[in-house]
Amino acid sequence: MPLLAWFACLLALIATPVAASTLERGTIDAASLRGNAAGLPSARGVTVYLPDSYAADPTRRFPVLYYLTSFFEDDRAPWANNGAQALLDRAIDRKVVGPAIVVTIDCTTPVGGSWYVNSPVTGNWEDLVSRELVAWVDGRYRTLASRDSRGIAGDRMGGHGAIRLAMRHPEVFGAVYALHPIGMGPGVQTMFSRPNWQLLQDARRIEDLRSDGFSLIFTSIFQAHLPNATRAPLFFDPPARLAEGRLAVDPALTEKLNASFFLDRQVAAHAGNLKRLRGFMFDWARGDSNPDHIVSLLAFTRTLDSFGVPYEAEEYRGGWGERHWGEDGRIYSEMLPFFARTLVF
Repeated sequence: MPLLAWFACLLALIATPVAASTLERGTIDAASLRGNAAGLPSARGVTVYLPDSYAADPTRRFPVLYYLTSFFEDDRAPWANNGAQALLDRAIDRKVVGPAIVVTIDCTTPVGGSWYVNSPVTGNWEDLVSRELVAWVDGRYRTLASRDSRGIAGDRMGGHGAIRLAMRHPEVFGAVYALHPIGMGPGVQTMFSRPNWQLLQDARRIEDLRSDGFSLIFTSIFQAHLPNATRAPLFFDPPARLAEGRLAVDPALTEKLNASFFLDRQVAAHAGNLKRLRGFMFDWARGDSNPDHIVSLLAFTRTLDSFGVPYEAEEYRGGWGERHWGEDGRIYSEMLPFFARTLVF
């Protein structure tokens, strides 16, 4: 090859950009959320991670991981706050996991989150994620559109949602990994010891609850599991009330709440579905300052054992919300390898 032609080829190679992963942000106008009593918008942000090989090989199809975020985190949070794109790039480059599409969606509400359940108050979030979002992604991207190649994961509230959706929709999601899921069952303290009941009774708008995080979180739980579209502005039936300085618990509403919210109460009805999964794993931090979470997670493993449900579970050294991101975090070291071995790539 003449020297000039060789030099031209070298310049062309240098100028050719190396394929890189991309983040695409879109909006899904969810029919599942329209007409909710709280007036939450049906248009929801969706962020989609496409690995570098997506652009490099236009004929290839990819498995999909759906990642559900925690309280007050929209679809952009993992990418903007935790370096998720760079972490996934490294994991794929080092063959920790094969190339995959990763999807996040904004499921926030004014009180923190939807808990990924259907509610006449805030909207039908279970239907949104398990039906509309999956169809939206499969219709726009080159996916391996099968449960065997579709995983779901989440962090804390998102971990709760991931298990809840996987146990109800094993025909949609083939494997689930939950990072420190909460709301798994009763803990050391009763749930009603947490919220400020006087604040809840006196509230005339959602903004009145901003001074107390527990009251916000429990309002989100009650809106999801004890919804009442006629009880503005909080839109739930209170399972307890202050009366003459004492807390009066409504037994019927409390049982309804516990049966709907705690995931250990869901196992009996969905054990067969859980056994259909290709993989089921969850973990929790030993140093969580709320012992209720640890107690309920340990009890949840025993419930799964009693129904013969296969699973993997691990308690690790760490605290609330720690050890998830980064190369020494659980997502890189545990979650992604879990999906590498349980999904079809």
